[in-house]
Amino acid sequence: MGRNFLYIFVFFLFSATIAYSQKLLIPMDFTQTDHLKSYGLAYWTLKQGQAVDWLLNYRGGSFITDYNPLVETEARIRGVTFEILDGASASQIYSLVQSPDENMELIRLEKAPKIAVYASPGTQPWDDAVLLVLSYAGIEHDILWDEEVLQGRLSEYDWLHLHHEDFTGQYGKFWASYSNAPWYIEQVTLNETMAKKLGFAKVSEMKLAVAFKIREYVANGGFLFAMCSATDTYDIALAAHNVDICESVFDGDPADPNANSKLDFSQTLAFENFNLIMDPFYYEFSDIDCPPDIRKIDQNNDYFTLFEFSAKFDPVPTMLTQNHVNVIKGFLGQTTAFHLSKIKKGITILGIREGTDEVRYLHGNFGRGMFSFYGGHDPEDYQHLVGDPPTDLSLHKNSPGYRLILNNVLFPAAKKKTLKT
Repeated sequence: MGRNFLYIFVFFLFSATIAYSQKLLIPMDFTQTDHLKSYGLAYWTLKQGQAVDWLLNYRGGSFITDYNPLVETEARIRGVTFEILDGASASQIYSLVQSPDENMELIRLEKAPKIAVYASPGTQPWDDAVLLVLSYAGIEHDILWDEEVLQGRLSEYDWLHLHHEDFTGQYGKFWASYSNAPWYIEQVTLNETMAKKLGFAKVSEMKLAVAFKIREYVANGGFLFAMCSATDTYDIALAAHNVDICESVFDGDPADPNANSKLDFSQTLAFENFNLIMDPFYYEFSDIDCPPDIRKIDQNNDYFTLFEFSAKFDPVPTMLTQNHVNVIKGFLGQTTAFHLSKIKKGITILGIREGTDEVRYLHGNFGRGMFSFYGGHDPEDYQHLVGDPPTDLSLHKNSPGYRLILNNVLFPAAKKKTLKT
């Protein structure tokens, strides 16, 4: 009896040891059936309190975690490709990734970041590529707008996203084409009502206060990710903090004709030495952007290239550029790309259209926090126009362009010491 009990005990102990040594690998190379939902699975695993290791430059930036039948079930539900590894196989992968001879690194993701998206009430997911991909991947997020930001709510979040917002108070410069459109009138009314509620005489003044509050959030250790017009209009608002740049069609009084000479670039995060385009009939904010009428590039030839970084010495940009390809299809936006000459020294360029000065993707530090700016509106809709149908991400499960967004979402989950630069 005693001997049988001992055999049973040893058997279960051995089985438990084998199970514990098993790992679940989420490959992120071309074998992966759904790259986008893979990020959601990694996020879900973190939400369960289980750490995930991000294997930088290993099979497209794969994820690995302790085997857990719940994670396996969730992977099957989401349609994510995974591999179950025994202890020996997992050890070989860890040894390879951490070898000094390989441009790879292991980054421990410890806690699911709390995510906020800056968007006005009534914003639909298909209006914003980040909302689209967060929803598709199954990543939890909250929607905040001006009132919540000015109330100090950003301190509750690890990550903040801005998309096709206009922080200058010019309503996206849609006035010339859409001033009589119901949606435009509704947006103007919504913003003016909120500005009045919060005690501001103008929408531009409210947006400037929001921009400074966001800058404070980053300085205190927050992570900011912006796309499309939220990239340049954010810095434009900060630079123009002491000058009126809105023409009368936007705020009822004329702009300062000498506004360009009064910009304060010491206040901005990423851009400097730019000139404003204040003509309300021209659909551009400044010469930071590389607009289609100047680019004149055929859609079939529009690509940008991700730079390769040292995974062991530059883990931050390496995390942000993980992908299964290094050449990405270009896509337009109100802000499509950034002229290299307008970018501050010290900013890390992550992606550029080769042979040009068009920067598509950049990263920088500010205070104790960080920011990433990504040009364009929707990585799988080359020229997204007002009223266009939403992008169906089930048709783009392996989108390299959307993967860059999701790299940023998981970025704040890394050990804090990893993110120090």
